[in-house]
Amino acid sequence: MPRVNRTAVLSLLIVSSCVFLLFQLHYYRKYVSKQGGVLLSPDSHVTNRAIQWVLRKFLALAQRFRLPLFLADTWALALLSQDALRQHDRRVQEPHCSFLCTGRTVLSFAVHASSWRSSPDFLTEARTKGFELLELRGKDPRLSSLDVLSGEEIPLHLLLRLDAYIIQVVFLYERSGNYVWHGPLRLGGAMDRTFAPFTLLDYGRHAGAYDRPELVLTVLDGLDVRVPRNISHFLLQQRDARFLECRFHEARHFLQLYPDDASAAALDFRRKAKALLHLATQTLGSLRVPFWISSGTCLGWFRQCGIISYSQDVDIGIFISDFRPDIVGAFRDAGLSLKHKFGKVEDSLELSFLSNDVKLDIFFFYEDGDVLWNGGTQAKSGRKFKYVFPRFSLCWAELLELKVRVPCETRDYVGANYGSTWSIPLKNWDWKTSPSNVQENGEWPRSEWAELIQVY
Repeated sequence: MPRVNRTAVLSLLIVSSCVFLLFQLHYYRKYVSKQGGVLLSPDSHVTNRAIQWVLRKFLALAQRFRLPLFLADTWALALLSQDALRQHDRRVQEPHCSFLCTGRTVLSFAVHASSWRSSPDFLTEARTKGFELLELRGKDPRLSSLDVLSGEEIPLHLLLRLDAYIIQVVFLYERSGNYVWHGPLRLGGAMDRTFAPFTLLDYGRHAGAYDRPELVLTVLDGLDVRVPRNISHFLLQQRDARFLECRFHEARHFLQLYPDDASAAALDFRRKAKALLHLATQTLGSLRVPFWISSGTCLGWFRQCGIISYSQDVDIGIFISDFRPDIVGAFRDAGLSLKHKFGKVEDSLELSFLSNDVKLDIFFFYEDGDVLWNGGTQAKSGRKFKYVFPRFSLCWAELLELKVRVPCETRDYVGANYGSTWSIPLKNWDWKTSPSNVQENGEWPRSEWAELIQVY
């Protein structure tokens, strides 16, 4: 082949390769943008301006209908709350859009549902402005708890799409435990599953529960936006917000088979137990010690959405890693008397307090490989016991008009403690032999009884 032809062919191959690489680069940037990735390209300011344009249209629409939205997006709030992240963000993004232009194609806002008064007009106007809408509704759990049957569903999430950007609006509802709740995001059979990158949404994988946030108005990237006053606290809550609804249908079935005790003594116990659980929540909350309802109290919530009247106590669990030595003093200051203290921080610690003739038993849980366990002590003999549970995480729930934690894997937790017959009431209960997960764990040395077995 003549030299000139070889040169021409080589040049043609080089040009073709460059064109192909440019095409690949263009396609890759488009793909990353659709997946919500961060774009750090030379023309990222175009992307930032597009995001701001969409946000301005959306926030102006919300202001017109007096919709008091607040920024709930975890990426944007994290950038806002941490100086180091803010500085890093300024190096890779345009300075005029540091918090809202994160490079993701989704942004989350929240609003109290009581403010959603002009929903038809808002939705109509949003469509007029070019937004595509996907509204997700669901049953109101507050009506289920009241045994009220209603075919009407409430709005849970609203997704607005414009120019490939997704704005999520999460509706927050007041619950009787003085907290706000949002529902899960569930797509119906006929809904468009390609409408948004649902895996990138901050909210909706599970229902969530939050303390009512205090809001402040600020300016972010030139836009007036409400944000939680305590952003760090809000982000911590968002991380552990998963909420479990009580099983109202199963509870009603259970109470039909085993009607609740309506005697004066039973009603008096429920009143006292509610007051004691509220007091425990306030006391441990002031110490920043997380706890969950355990044993019979957890069984009552899971089985009948209430308290077991014949249990005559309130049971809670605390991870030993969260133990604080001032717990006893805090409960005494709250008006409770220490009934007994068994074990030590390193092994089988257990505390019991008394208030209005109702016991508050606090069981401390220890890690051991792939299980968790709490201890028990027989005061007369010094015998030790341990109660073994499969590992669990913690979720929020509502009991006695109070937001409390429960094991997320509640059925496994209850089943470990009460066996396969947990759904059948058992009034004759021996804590040393009745639990399905009890094990002998030796004895305390008699020389240490004075320190490890304290009964008041």
